[in-house]
This record gives sequence, C-alpha cells and structure tokens, in this order.
Amino acid sequence: MAITFTWRGAFHNTEVELLHADGFERDPSGHDWQGQVTRHSLGWVCARDSSRLVGFVNVAWDGGAHAFLLDTVVAADLRRQGVGAELVGVAATHARAAGCGWLHVDFEERLRGFYLGSCDFRSTPAGLREL
Repeated sequence: MAITFTWRGAFHNTEVELLHADGFERDPSGHDWQGQVTRHSLGWVCARDSSRLVGFVNVAWDGGAHAFLLDTVVAADLRRQGVGAELVGVAATHARAAGCGWLHVDFEERLRGFYLGSCDFRSTPAGLREL
C-alpha cells in the first residue's frame, strides 16, 4: 500500500461524501464538497491508495493567521495506521507556508489521544455555543 497525500487534490463530491458519511456515522447526502472548499477553505488534503480516496481534511481559515481543521476522516480499514496524522501534518505544512501562525481543531473526547498525541496539538480552553 502506497498512500499519496495531495494538497488541494482533485476529488469527486460523491467519494468525499461517502467517506465522510461513513466516518461520521450518518447517511450520505448530496453535499457539494467542491463548492464548499473552493469558496471557504485555504485548502484540503486528499489521501489516496491508488485511485481510492482513503482520507480527507478540510483547512478553513480566517484569511490571516488562523487556520482550522474540519472534517478530518480516514477510511475505516486504514484507521490507526498513521494516515490521519499524515493528513494533519500535510495540512499544517501548507497552512504554515500560507502564512498562518495557528492551526485550530476541536474534537470529541474520544479523539483526544489522536490530536494531542499523534498530531502534536496542545489542549487550550475554548468555548462552544450551540445555535
């Protein structure tokens, strides 16, 4: 298995939607991923095993120093093999190259070890308001 990681890589909406729906345990929809990332994101990272999309992360930003990881997902059969950490690493490299000084992420408690351990984030106080 030779997984390739591509910044702003080409993808089809359907393949990201199926990967995302599986990873976030929801039904697939007709979400326009290409429209979303091209309008609102600094970039994204696609991980592929040959032609199969096996990982994806969206890097939103404020247009300045702050980038934000969203929608990090890896195919179920490849989790816990370093694919997610490499997705985040590639995202961080390109966010830094774009002039960002901070990379933010929020996550469910079950992912604490991944983000704080495998991806070198540190815990900070934050707030969240449901709308």
